[in-house]
Amino acid sequence: MPAANSKSARKKKKTSGEIVIPDKLYFRIGEVSDLLRLEPYVLRFWETEFPQLKPTKSDTGQRMYRRREVELAVRIRTLLYDEGFTIPGARERLKTEAKPAKNQSALPFPKANDKSGLKRVRQELQELLTMLSSKVKVDGRKSANNRQS
Repeated sequence: MPAANSKSARKKKKTSGEIVIPDKLYFRIGEVSDLLRLEPYVLRFWETEFPQLKPTKSDTGQRMYRRREVELAVRIRTLLYDEGFTIPGARERLKTEAKPAKNQSALPFPKANDKSGLKRVRQELQELLTMLSSKVKVDGRKSANNRQS
């Protein structure tokens, strides 16, 4: 068995569709097109159609894709080629996938028109303030308004 060189020994992560993304910070457009088995002009076209896909450019003008952008390109490829979406359909699907789930339960805050709940909270806070101002301080001394002469 041949010894693994440092490049092939790097960790690789799998994504959908059996595409393995190497563990790197940035990818050139040629590397991304090789991973996705697409021509670079397809990726450049997708940049115009999908606003989420915005690679940065290096000083020399080379497109540099971050990992999340490569993962997004993999998702776009899956939607278009494997699941049969049109470009507008894939765009809409990506928008809905990016939205947070609305099935979370609401926090139990009192309603804006619930004056009794707010009054109760205010009263409890005033009681706490009174208790704290009359108690012994942490360092063992009494507060100034509770010292006995």
